[in-house]
Amino acid sequence: MPGIRAALALTLTAPLTLTAPLVLGRPAAAAAQYTVTALKFTVPAGGRDCTVDADLYRPAGVDRAHPAPAVLATNGFGGSKSDGSTDAIGKDFARRGYVGLVYSGLGFGRSGCLVSLDDPDIDGKAASGLIDFLAGTRAADDGTRADFVTLDAKGDPRVGMIGGSYGGAIQLATAAVDHRVDALVPLITWHDLAYALDPNNAVGKVNWTVPGAFKWQWTNSFYLSGETQPLTVPSLDPTRINSLTCLHFVTRACAMFRTLNSGSYPAKATADLLAYLRSVSPVSYLNRVKAPTLLVQGQADTLFNLNEATATYKTLRARGTTAKMIWQSWGHSGGMTDPAAGELDLSQGDLQSSYVGKRILAWFDRYLLQRENTDTGPAFAYYRDWITDPADTYATAGQLPALDEKFYLSGDGKLVDNRAKVARGSREYTNWLVPTSHSESSLSGTIGLPDPAPYDTVGTYLGWTSEPLTHTTDVVGAPKATLKVVSPKARRVQNSGDAADNLVLFAKLYDLAPDGTKTLVHRLVAPVRVPDVTKSFTVTLPGIVHRYAKGHRLQFVIAASDDAYTGNRGIKPVTVVSSPQDTGVLELPVVAD
Repeated sequence: MPGIRAALALTLTAPLTLTAPLVLGRPAAAAAQYTVTALKFTVPAGGRDCTVDADLYRPAGVDRAHPAPAVLATNGFGGSKSDGSTDAIGKDFARRGYVGLVYSGLGFGRSGCLVSLDDPDIDGKAASGLIDFLAGTRAADDGTRADFVTLDAKGDPRVGMIGGSYGGAIQLATAAVDHRVDALVPLITWHDLAYALDPNNAVGKVNWTVPGAFKWQWTNSFYLSGETQPLTVPSLDPTRINSLTCLHFVTRACAMFRTLNSGSYPAKATADLLAYLRSVSPVSYLNRVKAPTLLVQGQADTLFNLNEATATYKTLRARGTTAKMIWQSWGHSGGMTDPAAGELDLSQGDLQSSYVGKRILAWFDRYLLQRENTDTGPAFAYYRDWITDPADTYATAGQLPALDEKFYLSGDGKLVDNRAKVARGSREYTNWLVPTSHSESSLSGTIGLPDPAPYDTVGTYLGWTSEPLTHTTDVVGAPKATLKVVSPKARRVQNSGDAADNLVLFAKLYDLAPDGTKTLVHRLVAPVRVPDVTKSFTVTLPGIVHRYAKGHRLQFVIAASDDAYTGNRGIKPVTVVSSPQDTGVLELPVVAD
């Protein structure tokens, strides 16, 4: 998981003991006493036996007569049980009196089998085998048994899960196949990999099966990270190797990568692509998740944006599953503030020092320690980067803000607040055969390279700009735009049988300061592959939390390309026509100051 997967080597051949007082569920004055034991498990997963490399954290004083609840966690993509943040989870919860079981996910670290993208029938089943160990019904490969975990019933341990990104989705996958899980805390993870890796932000009167614009930078970084695992972590385990053409992933995952990189979307390949991505995504199995879930998503995240957690949150609540959601500052794209300002830093293992950390502790207090009077906080909370007091950076609400402020796209390039102000007119842009807009270099922060400011090339985009705002405007949530475009060239080829011929555009929202400074909030864009240019369509932009100060202007842009994504095949000029009765509409979720 780029950004939070520091590699800390920890090789244990015998238990490691640290001593200090233990208080269950509460921070101790010093490091609490616990032992750490390296264990191996052979568990069935996806029709084969897989070796899982794990560390067991056992607090002193926890035994059969004095059991404790357990916390299960695994790494982000490309990492292992020894990552700074993953390892810290085991340590911090052991200091608080919880039994910890931290493991390397399948295909990573020294665990066996192939990378299968948190497939519930493979990765979820493997995690379920570890829950059997916590239940006392399965031994580790060396015969070690756990008879010191609190049981809700015979064979049913009281266990929660926590982790980020790849270590977040595994929680939902596990809870879908094993209802013994009692509490989940997925951080910065996905709802639908089809949306995350090949996003199409068009909704409404369009065919949702049409793929979007391939997020090639992010996706290929994960592909390379996975395929090089046998080289970076040498192993003689034959279950870690698939074939010469698909080294370390399951076959369907490799087929998905090939389709995405091919630049072609024929019907059969597209159907297989979308079916596979959704089969390994919570979108396909959330109806089976019953465990209370605290979702934490990052505002600075172009890989898994706020819309992912929002979709999971809404789905769980609609199905009657207890769920709450926090939008923190950091995600895969950075955004980490000084921890002294009150933001969670998992690698530091000090949950008590941050707002999000305290919410996590309260969640486990309530659902693992079963302290029914514990206040688990509001339904929704979000980080405000314009607030300097750490005690007040998070605002809370009982529900997500509504889309309650409208702007209209005028034919003269203005963004107006009343339909009557819309001027008649038409404007056009044309794409080039190379990208002409830049939002981000997805991995610049991870590899330490500078990233140029976002830009659009004249003639390859259209922008609509508001008058200076007369009051501070706080946007919290996902803006929405309803559009209709004219593109005869796109219309002629959109039924070719290859969705790659359909028109692609990128919607985004800038903040223009009086001094000319132009900000694309967290470099987020909304890729759209338009199924039918003869019909209007609605674009849901990525969620943001941003203050547009008084005197600043809003600018809504649709661009022909973005160099972090694949775009149009061929030249497809686009015209946007406006009139008071028929024009595009931008809707914003605005909250009171």
